[in-house]
Amino acid sequence: MSPLKASEAQLFYANLLNRLTMFGFLVLIICFIIYISGLLSPWVPMDQVIQYWSQSSHHYLEATKIHPGWGWVGNLQHGDFLVNIPIAILAGVTIICFIGVIPKFLKTREYLLVGIAILEIVVLASAASGILGSGGH
Repeated sequence: MSPLKASEAQLFYANLLNRLTMFGFLVLIICFIIYISGLLSPWVPMDQVIQYWSQSSHHYLEATKIHPGWGWVGNLQHGDFLVNIPIAILAGVTIICFIGVIPKFLKTREYLLVGIAILEIVVLASAASGILGSGGH
C-alpha cells in the first residue's frame, strides 16, 4: 500500500488555514491586552462582569443593554467589544480558505469540488449573517 499524498489544493488550504488561524490568534492576544490594560474603556466595567457570570446570555444582554448579533460592530471603541474582532476573523477563516481553494479546483477541473466549496461558502456566510435565523443571532 502506497502512502497517501496531499494534493496541491489540500496543501494550499492547510497552509492558508494555518496562516489565518495564527493571524487570528495574534489579533486575539493584542485585543485582549488592550482590553485588560484599560486602554479602551469597557462597555461593562470589569468589576461588574463577575455579577453576570452565572446569568444566561439573554439576561446579560438585557441587563447590559447590548444588542445581539452583529450589534457589537458599532461598539468597537470599547475594549470588551474589541475582542470580538479576532473571534469574527477566526470564524471566517473557513470561508476564506474555501474561496482561496476554488481556483485550485478549477485548475485541476474538479468542478464538483468547486460546487461544494461554493455551497459551503453560501451556507457559512448565510449562517454568520443571521439571515437563516442562526449564527448572527
